[in-house]
Amino acid sequence: MKNFKMVINACDKIGHINREIYGHFSEHLGRCIYNGIYVGENSPVPNIHGIRTDIVEAFRNIRLPVLRWPGGCFADEYHWKNGIGEKSKRAKMVNTNWGGVTEDNSFGTHEFMELCELVGCEPYISGNVGSGTVRELSEWVEYMTFEGVSPMADLRRENGREKPWKLKYLGIGNENWGCGGNMSPEYYAEVYRQYASFCKNYNGNQLYKIACGPNSSDYDWTETIMKRLFHDHRWQANGISLHFYSIPDWNNKGFAVEFDDEDYYTLLATTNFTESLITRHAEIMNRYDPDGNIGLIVDEWGTWYDVEKGTNPGFLYQQNTMRDAMVAAVSLNIFNRHCDRVKMANIAQVCNVLQAIVLTEGDKLVKTPTYHIFDLFKNHQDGECVYCWSENEDLCEGKNIPMITSSASLKDGVMTITAANVSLKEEAEISCDIVGFEGKEVSVRLLTGDAHDHNTFEAPEAVTIKPHTAELKDGKLTVKLPATSAAEITIR
Repeated sequence: MKNFKMVINACDKIGHINREIYGHFSEHLGRCIYNGIYVGENSPVPNIHGIRTDIVEAFRNIRLPVLRWPGGCFADEYHWKNGIGEKSKRAKMVNTNWGGVTEDNSFGTHEFMELCELVGCEPYISGNVGSGTVRELSEWVEYMTFEGVSPMADLRRENGREKPWKLKYLGIGNENWGCGGNMSPEYYAEVYRQYASFCKNYNGNQLYKIACGPNSSDYDWTETIMKRLFHDHRWQANGISLHFYSIPDWNNKGFAVEFDDEDYYTLLATTNFTESLITRHAEIMNRYDPDGNIGLIVDEWGTWYDVEKGTNPGFLYQQNTMRDAMVAAVSLNIFNRHCDRVKMANIAQVCNVLQAIVLTEGDKLVKTPTYHIFDLFKNHQDGECVYCWSENEDLCEGKNIPMITSSASLKDGVMTITAANVSLKEEAEISCDIVGFEGKEVSVRLLTGDAHDHNTFEAPEAVTIKPHTAELKDGKLTVKLPATSAAEITIR
């Protein structure tokens, strides 16, 4: 067993943890939407207007705060008018990015907005800049948010929705450095400003406009975009996106459940690079925006492996193990600690694709280990992040893999601590001094298992959250964390 000291200072506040940091991403990719979230109204699977009821319940349980749609790369070939009106008359389209399948557009704007209403989350629309037009995106905003008499508002009413929706988050383009148009940052910045100018705020609805930011460590993109976002004496965007996947080798991703100890630690080292990445991009943003007006939106992150054997390679379906849970715990703790700049994050993806939180097959639904991490961490939402330092040990020399990852927050007089032990073999005992907060009782929920452990349709609760113990005495917390485990520690 390894012993570690930890210090939490509740008087040293880092920033506000936006609940949107615990956001998610749904793309028309594989079985994320069709035969995942959406099964159709005539399906034998219990549903509300075609939306699976068990998925709605699962999302509500983790207080899913924001959902991004319709992509991803798909967003820049999506034309929203094909996804409204009578479903039998909607134009079909070929999904050229993901599997070359034909989609019938039966899941469109109305269905997505209803999903968000059922879950109780904010919609985050990713607009088509790559193959769309300024008029197309501006009319979509009008269709969704304008209350008065206009061509798009009248069209919405014809399609059965009298009142406009509230739309806060609008992404103007996606990966425009790649699948969204292969643009240079200089060119994209000009295009962004044009599109943003015509996306209006109607009836008190305030759009939070998100510009396409960098791919991973493309610091030049961030520099260029930040230079050009301030125009006409004001900021033209509220946030810029960042995409980073935990992929050590793009040419040899490996499989979700087939890995050795070296593979495990290499993946964790890649995940820990997120900290350096955010720090470097934030430093650039700070030079242009010292007041923190522009949020960093990490709207694609997570693990990415080779697809499960026998599945469509364009569907990106992979299993989800305790290894993925450790990646999620490390990532979410990093986002918490950088909440002064990180305002939203969206794991890829919510269902049946990449690091999914739920997997479905017919009428069965499995909550993955990653789902349970979001359950453990959910009480950080809208809390105040406070100083949390841990003594540590690098698990592999030269690879930057701290054994312990943690963060802490305060909300409504309750302290939430999330801590994970990513070691494959060593148990950790943490002795934590808490300053500036007097707690009387402590409770712990724990997720643990072998790194290869995962849930299946035959054994859906092989990995699940269980109660755990800790001691709180005279301002000192003592807790033991098994190997490959994550805990939510609540002090009241």
